[in-house]
Amino acid sequence: MPFSEEIAALQTEFKHAIDSVDRNSPETIENLRIKYLGRKGSVAILFAQLGKADAEERPQLGQLLNQLKQDLTAALDSAQSGRHTGTGAETDKADLSLPGDHFPLGSLHPIEQTLQEVKKIFASIGFSVAYGPEVDDDYHNFEALNIPKHHPARDMQDTFYISHDVVLRTHTSNTQIHIMENQDPPLRVICPGRVFRHEDISVRSFCMFHQVEGLYVNRNVSFAEMKGTLEYFNHQFFGSDVKSR
Repeated sequence: MPFSEEIAALQTEFKHAIDSVDRNSPETIENLRIKYLGRKGSVAILFAQLGKADAEERPQLGQLLNQLKQDLTAALDSAQSGRHTGTGAETDKADLSLPGDHFPLGSLHPIEQTLQEVKKIFASIGFSVAYGPEVDDDYHNFEALNIPKHHPARDMQDTFYISHDVVLRTHTSNTQIHIMENQDPPLRVICPGRVFRHEDISVRSFCMFHQVEGLYVNRNVSFAEMKGTLEYFNHQFFGSDVKSR
């Protein structure tokens, strides 16, 4: 049989095999792949025989073989994907009027739930919420908060330095500085957010944690107001029977 006819015969044989394959059986599809495209499969045998063909016909026969290999690969991939997606023979059996699968929604992380509750409590007594950058310059994180160059909080053991003048904020107090630079009093805000410190990681501590702090700037502000605000928060958050000390 001429070589080109062998290629055509193999293509016809494969077509009958793939048309009758059970697309819900991954093992059957894989067996077909091994039979035709494996190292000792039918296509590999034809490639081995290609060297015996006439030199003039060899380029054209090589193209036919490469095309055959691509067609077989595509057909097998399609059969396998049809098994996963429900296409192919199973499509005719699908009842499109049935309701779709229900995918349950996730829930909020406990930290996010806590932050939302904290913000809601402070909002009820007139506080707004402000956010600041987690990567900030030395001035806003240290200098403007009266933390001088020689302060131990600046040590490499405590602070993540991006460069000599840029750090991962060690507290949310940098947000207060940005607010006071851009807004005039009176100010009444809370500043929640993530902060970073170079600390040992254990079951009780981590190098990233969350803070919530408040800023209140106005005339005639007293410590009594601060105490009342904190006690109000404690009672709302922890319960009315909680005592502050």
